[in-house]
Amino acid sequence: MSYSVKKEALKNKIILVTGAGDGIGKQAAISFAEYGATVILLSRTADKLNNTAGEIEALGYPRPTVIQLNMQTAQKQDYLQVADTIREQHGHLDGVLHNAGLLGTITPLEEIDINVFDDAMSVNVRAQLLLTQAILPLLRQSSDARIIFTSSTVGHVGRASWGTYSISKFATEGMMQVLADELKESQIKVNAINPGATRTGMRAQAFPSEDPKTLKTPKDIIPLYLYLMAPEGKNIHGQCIDAQPRV
Repeated sequence: MSYSVKKEALKNKIILVTGAGDGIGKQAAISFAEYGATVILLSRTADKLNNTAGEIEALGYPRPTVIQLNMQTAQKQDYLQVADTIREQHGHLDGVLHNAGLLGTITPLEEIDINVFDDAMSVNVRAQLLLTQAILPLLRQSSDARIIFTSSTVGHVGRASWGTYSISKFATEGMMQVLADELKESQIKVNAINPGATRTGMRAQAFPSEDPKTLKTPKDIIPLYLYLMAPEGKNIHGQCIDAQPRV
């Protein structure tokens, strides 16, 4: 399927992107701004956030709001503060891309370090739940809102030695489906994207011997992100869509 949207499809939209310091999150934030959105960048590393914000501003788009937050340790009150910041600066929210994530370690299930597991679940599942709870009132103020989660191929089918990441992504898809069912009568559309093998730091961590030049770049797969965030994707709800053919 070809995912195309109008050039100003996101005009006047306020969109929050987590994990916006690099990789897919950074590209999504830049592309959302290119198509008219005012973006809010959230990540744990200030330098990376400011670099993304600077690139967006240098392209002639409005300077994003930057929110530094360590999602591995943040508590409910921290996410409520994020929502308060958005409310004070923007009044409402039209979309969120839950992109931040941790890989954990590639190891057999019986060898998983519980501390590594807990860290991954904190970022990949717990943080997304708490952030979603905090910003839902802001999304309800939008006439056409979007929530996009990030899944994985191993969130569809379990794979040996991928236990930590796989379990977290099965949970992510479950959370998306539950929320989509709860919001099916609302103006908020909820979906997930499986980006597939993409040229990112996490991919390099998982496959250190792989030639990154053989992979799609984040920019290559961004059309799906734009489509689901834009009016063109208004009829898609409760789906996890693959950005690339599965192999």
